[in-house]
Amino acid sequence: MRLGIDLGGSKMEIVALGGAGEELLRRRVPTPQGDYPGTLRAIAGLVAQAESQMQQRGTVGVGIPGAISTLTAQVKNANSTCLIGKPLKTDLEALLQREIRLANDANCFALSEATDGAAAGADVVFGVILGTGVGGGIVVQGRVLTGANAIAGEWGHNPLPALPLQAGDETPACYCGRSGCIETFISGPGMRQEHFRLNGDMLDPSVIVARAAAGDAACEATLQRYEARLAMALAGVINILDPSVIVLGGGLSNILRLYQNLPQLWRRHVFSDQVATRLVRNRHGDSSGVRGAAWLWEHQA
Repeated sequence: MRLGIDLGGSKMEIVALGGAGEELLRRRVPTPQGDYPGTLRAIAGLVAQAESQMQQRGTVGVGIPGAISTLTAQVKNANSTCLIGKPLKTDLEALLQREIRLANDANCFALSEATDGAAAGADVVFGVILGTGVGGGIVVQGRVLTGANAIAGEWGHNPLPALPLQAGDETPACYCGRSGCIETFISGPGMRQEHFRLNGDMLDPSVIVARAAAGDAACEATLQRYEARLAMALAGVINILDPSVIVLGGGLSNILRLYQNLPQLWRRHVFSDQVATRLVRNRHGDSSGVRGAAWLWEHQA
């Protein structure tokens, strides 16, 4: 039995997978806010309840909104700031009395989709999270690529190429301390801020998409600018990684027009006479991250 835990900012989820990847149980609880010891206890409680219910002990993989520093073995780059600087892996292993495997949540998403999801069987997979933030994970031949600095796939904090796109474009500040990061343009808040800047209306992306479909010219223009930027950013990934498949996840992955429009738009930026990379929507939705955490035991180096 493989146990996977997705440690999110507002909720944490556990799933138990059987030998063939079948789901045995699933449970969600709120994440203790700003409480590191409480977070440790909550994870331990989920594991204990799952193993009691299933009457067996399992391996444990954990997906987190950050990474483990190769220098300090402590959490870095985490949106959940109470984790930063904490020896999360060490503390959990002591609490659970076993080795655990821990990975960035975008890596877990990519691993899930590469294992038995929309990119199953592909040699090189780039998994993209398009939501409140922008993340990425890389899976090569079924194994997560972590990298020398534990930041492989963190494309959201590269600068968006070819800025400005046109007169009037800005390079917004990013929480990481830099400006013009890809995340500031193609995240959900990025789309919302862009529409507000140009039109004075603060609309959620779902509203922008719906109004564009209904013929609203301003919302259509916002979506076209979003698509152009996302295509440009993904073309940079293709030029470097040359993945077989790019899988989109997160709330903005539900914009169906992306799957038709982006491959047309990224062609002009890719250094090749053809682009064989496939763009697909995730298969497991919100479940991908927690499933990928469970799969860490079979696929992570």
